[in-house]
Amino acid sequence: MAGPTGHGGSLGAALNDLLRSQVAPRHRLSSYTAKHWHAQLSQLTATHRGYPALEDAGLHVTTKTLINWLSDPEYNIRRSYRDLIHTAYENAAIVPAEPIPDHVKRGQFEISGIVKTGDDERERGNRRAAPLRIDGSRGNWDEIEALWLADELTDDEFEDHFIDDLIVADIGEGTDGWEFPGAAYAVELR
Repeated sequence: MAGPTGHGGSLGAALNDLLRSQVAPRHRLSSYTAKHWHAQLSQLTATHRGYPALEDAGLHVTTKTLINWLSDPEYNIRRSYRDLIHTAYENAAIVPAEPIPDHVKRGQFEISGIVKTGDDERERGNRRAAPLRIDGSRGNWDEIEALWLADELTDDEFEDHFIDDLIVADIGEGTDGWEFPGAAYAVELR
C-alpha cells in the first residue's frame, strides 16, 4: 500500500511537499488582518493568545489605562505603545511550526527520479530500477528540524541536509557523493 508522497521539481521540493502534507508549517492566522492599533488591541484583548502576546511584547499598563484605550479609537497613545501593540499583534498572528513527527523521522523514504553518484546516473522508481530507499531512522534530523521550526527550510537546504544527514548516514557517501540533477521527483514515505 502506498504511503504519503511528495512531488516536486527537485528532491528538496518533493521532500518539502511531503513534509507539509504530514505536519503544519509555521503560518499566519487568517483572522489577524487589523491595521489600526485600536483594532489590533481590541482583537488581542478578546483572544486567549492576546494577553500573553501583549505581556511578552513588554506592554505593561494598568487596567484603567487599557479600558481608556479600548473605549476610544481616537485616544492619543504614545508611539512606543502603538509599536508594542503592533509587535504583540504580529507575534499572536504567527502559529509556530509543529515539530517533525516521529513517524517521519523513522520512516522509509522511496525516492523516484534521476539519481547520480559518480558516473552512475539513472532514473530510479521505474520498471528498470527500484526507487532509492533511505531509512530515516539512521540519520540525524536535528538540522532539518531546526530549519523547519525557524521557517527557513528551503528546498535547497532540505535537499543538502537530506543528502548529508540521512542518505550518507544510511548508505554511505556513494562513489563521488550524491546528486539529484533531474527535474521531477517523487518521495514516498513508508
